[in-house]
Amino acid sequence: MLPYLAEFLGTMMLIMLGDGVVANVTLNKSGMKGAGSIQITLAWGLAVMVPACIFGAASGASFNPALTIALAAIGKFSWAMVPGYIIAQIAGGCVGGIIVYLMFKDQFDATEEAGPKLGVFSTGPSIRNIPRNLFCEAVATFVLVFALLGFGNVAGAGTVGVSNLFVFGIIVSIGMSFGGLTGYALNPARDLGPRIAHAILPIKGKGDSNWSYGLVVPIFGPIIGGLAGALLYAAIPW
Repeated sequence: MLPYLAEFLGTMMLIMLGDGVVANVTLNKSGMKGAGSIQITLAWGLAVMVPACIFGAASGASFNPALTIALAAIGKFSWAMVPGYIIAQIAGGCVGGIIVYLMFKDQFDATEEAGPKLGVFSTGPSIRNIPRNLFCEAVATFVLVFALLGFGNVAGAGTVGVSNLFVFGIIVSIGMSFGGLTGYALNPARDLGPRIAHAILPIKGKGDSNWSYGLVVPIFGPIIGGLAGALLYAAIPW
C-alpha cells in the first residue's frame, strides 16, 4: 500500500509545485506575473526533485506512467504493480491540479483569456502539428529515461541526495532545450491528471480542455520515448 500512496502523494506534490509556478507566472493579479520561462523551467526541475527526495525510498519516485512502463519493460519493475502505479499517479495529478486552482482562484477569475488558464494545468504545442508534436515528446522523454538510467553508471550517483540533483539537472536541461515546442510533458500523469481537473472544475471562462491534443501527444509521445530510451539503455553492453 505504501508505494501506491507514495506515488499518489508524490505526483500530487509535483503538480502542486509545477502547475503552481505556471499559475504564478502567467495569471493576472499574481505577484510574479511575467517572471518568464526561466523561472518556470527551474521550478519544474525542483517540483520533480522535492517529492523524489521524500518518496524515493518508499516507491522509487516514478510519478510518471511512461517511466513506470519503461522500467517494467526492461525488468527493473514488476508489471503487476504497473496498473496501480499509473492509477495513483493520474489521481495524484488530478488532485494536485485541483489544489492549484483553489489556491489561485482569484487569479483565475481575474484572467480573461482561456489559453493561460488551460496552460496552468496542461501542456500544448507552440505550433500544432500532431505527428511532429508526438515526435518531440518522444525525443524529450527518450532523453529523460535514458539519462535517468545512464546516471546509474556514474560513480557515487546512488548517494542519497546526489541522485536527486541529477534528476533536477535532467528536467531543467530538457525544459531549456525542448520546452518551447510542446511544453515538455514527459509524463502522461503530469498532463492527463491536471487536464481532468481543468475539465471538471468550475473555472470562470475556461474554454475547452483540448482533448484532441491531450489524449494523443502527452500520453503516447512519452510512452514511446520512454520505451525507446529504456530499451536502448538495456541493449548497450555497459
